[in-house]
Amino acid sequence: MKTIRPGQLVYWKDSASIVLELKGLTEAVIRKNDDASVEVVRCADLRTSPKVESTTGSSHLTLDHDDWNETLERYSVIKPLLNGRRSMEDIKKAAERSGKSVPTIYRWIKKYEKTGLVSSLSRSIRIDKGEERLSEDVHKIVKQLIDEYYLKTERRSVPKLHKRVEEACRAQGLPTPHLNTLYSRVNNIDEGEKIKKRFGSKIYRDNFMPAVGEFPGANYPNAVVQIDHTPVDVIIVDEEHRLPIGRPFLTIALDVATKMVTGFRMTLDHPSALSAGLCIAHAVQDKSHWLAKRDILADWPIHGKMAKIHVDNAKEFRGNMLRRACDQHDIILEYRPKHQPNYGPHVERAFRTFMAECHSLEGTTFSNVKAKVEYNSEKKACMTLDELELWFTIFIVYCYHNTKHSGNGGIPPINKYNQFVYGSDNQLGVGLPARVQDEETFRLDFTPYLERTIQRTGALVNYVHYYSPVLRKWISAIDQSTNKAKKFIFAYDPRDISVVYFLDPDTHTYVPIPYLNSARPAISYWELKAALKRVKTDPHNQPDEDAIFKGVQLMRELEEQAIERSRLAKVQRTREKRSLRNTQRRKQSLGVHQFPKVECPVGPVEDPLDELILPFDDIEVG
Repeated sequence: MKTIRPGQLVYWKDSASIVLELKGLTEAVIRKNDDASVEVVRCADLRTSPKVESTTGSSHLTLDHDDWNETLERYSVIKPLLNGRRSMEDIKKAAERSGKSVPTIYRWIKKYEKTGLVSSLSRSIRIDKGEERLSEDVHKIVKQLIDEYYLKTERRSVPKLHKRVEEACRAQGLPTPHLNTLYSRVNNIDEGEKIKKRFGSKIYRDNFMPAVGEFPGANYPNAVVQIDHTPVDVIIVDEEHRLPIGRPFLTIALDVATKMVTGFRMTLDHPSALSAGLCIAHAVQDKSHWLAKRDILADWPIHGKMAKIHVDNAKEFRGNMLRRACDQHDIILEYRPKHQPNYGPHVERAFRTFMAECHSLEGTTFSNVKAKVEYNSEKKACMTLDELELWFTIFIVYCYHNTKHSGNGGIPPINKYNQFVYGSDNQLGVGLPARVQDEETFRLDFTPYLERTIQRTGALVNYVHYYSPVLRKWISAIDQSTNKAKKFIFAYDPRDISVVYFLDPDTHTYVPIPYLNSARPAISYWELKAALKRVKTDPHNQPDEDAIFKGVQLMRELEEQAIERSRLAKVQRTREKRSLRNTQRRKQSLGVHQFPKVECPVGPVEDPLDELILPFDDIEVG
C-alpha cells in the first residue's frame, strides 16, 4: 500500500518533489525538484506516480476469463517486489521463478506503478487470440494434481508436479501445459493454505493464526477494513411533505487498526452489492471536498485504498462485480470465518455505539419493543434522509473519532490514527495514505454493468435506448473471435439510469451516454423494475420503452395523489383534534366563569354574565 512520508518522491501539479515533513494529518511540506522551492500543500493533492493521460481505466471488464487469470498470475510474480525495497537479486529470483527475463519483470513493475491497476499487466494485443489455450480437461487435471499431489506433507516440487501432469495428459491424449504455467498456478495459492497442507496445522497456527483477541493483519491504517450493514433505529420523513417513510439502512466501513470510520452509505434500499460498492468508494476518497459541501469544518483524514476488505458471508458480498473490482484494484476480499472469535466483531460494536446515539433522536424506534414502550416513532419522526446523513457525519467526525475507545486501550480513533502516521516510542510511522488517482473510475468499477451490442439506435440497456456520437464507430461491430455481434461494457448507477457509462475499448475509460430520447425523465432502476412489472401484467403488452416511461409517470402520479390524500387526512385529523381541544377549553371556561343561580324573593334580576362571550372556534384559548 502506497503512503506519503518524509523523504518520499511525490508529484504535485505534475512536478516531481520530495516530502520534507508532514504537518498534521492533512498537509505536507515538499521541495520541488525543478527549482528547489519549498511548498506547504494538501496531502490529497499529492500523487505517488506521474499523472497518466490515458489510463488503462477498467480494462479488467473487457478481458476474458483466461486473459484475466494470466494478468493475475503476472501480478502475483511482482507483488512481493512492490514495497520499494527490492534488490537486483530479488528481481532475478522473480524472473527465475516465473520463467521470464529480468527486463520483463522490470517492465511489469513499471506498468503497475504507473497506474496502480492490476489490469495494466494484461496483454495489449493477444497474439494468440482465437487459438486454443488450456482446455477444461487440462484445467481439471492440473487442479486435481495440485490438490492431491502437490499440497501434501511430502512437499513435492513443482517440476515433479509437472511430470505427473505430463503423464496424466499423455494418457488422455491432451497437450501438456508449460512448467511456467504450473509455477504461476502454485504461486496463486494462498500462502497460508500451502503451509497448512504441506507443513501441517501446528506450523500454520504458529505463523498465520493470530493470538486470541487480535485481528490478523490489522497492524496499520487501511490494512483491514470491515464492512457491514444494519437498519438504523430511526424513522425518517420524505423531503416534500415530511411524512414518515420508514427506516433507512446504514453501511459502514471501519478501519480495524484505528477504529475510525473510513466511509459509509445511508439509503432506503435494502443492502446490496451496490451499497457495499458505494461505501467502499466513499471510504477511499479524500473527504475534504465532501465535508466542505456540507459546511463541516472538522477533518476526516483517513482515505486511500485498503489492503483487505473483511465482510460476512451475506449474498451481497459474493457477487462477481465486487470480486473482480477488488482484484482490479489489488484489494483482498476476505470472508469472515465461522467460529473465529479472534476476528473480533469490531463493526458490530461500532453499530451498537451508533444506534445508542440514535436513540436520543426524535422518531427513534429504539432497539426493541420493550425499550420503545408506548413511544410513537412515526408521529415523532422529523428528519429526512439527507438530514440524518448530515447528523451522522457530524457525530462521526466531531464525537466518535474524538472519544476514548476501549478497543484502542482508551485512545480515541483520531489519536490512534495520528500515532500510526507519525509513529511512537516503540513503532515507526507509516505516513499518510496516498490518494486514489481516479476516484470516479474507482466508483464506477464498483457499480453494476451489462454487456450489450451497439446498433444504429445506440445501445439498448434495460429496455431503454442510449446514444452518443462516441458510439458511432462501434455500430454493428463484429467480434472476430466468434464472428457474432460484438458486445460492449455499460456500467450504470441504479439510483439514476438516465445515463449509462460506456467502457471504450480503445481508451479503457468510462464515457457517459445519455438517453437517446433526451425528453425522458431521470428514473431509478427500481422505478424501471416496477414499471416493467406493471407492463407485463397485461399479456398483450410487451416490454416497450414508451410503455415503461408511461408506467413510471402513472406510478409517480399515483404516489403524489396518495401523498396528498395522506396529507389532507393528516390536516383533517389535526383540525378535528384542535376543534375537540377548543370545545373542552370552552367548557372549562364556562365552568370557571358561570355563577350559580341565587333565589331572590323580590323577583328575577338580569345578570350581566348570563350572556357570556365565547372564544372563536379557530382561536385557541389559554
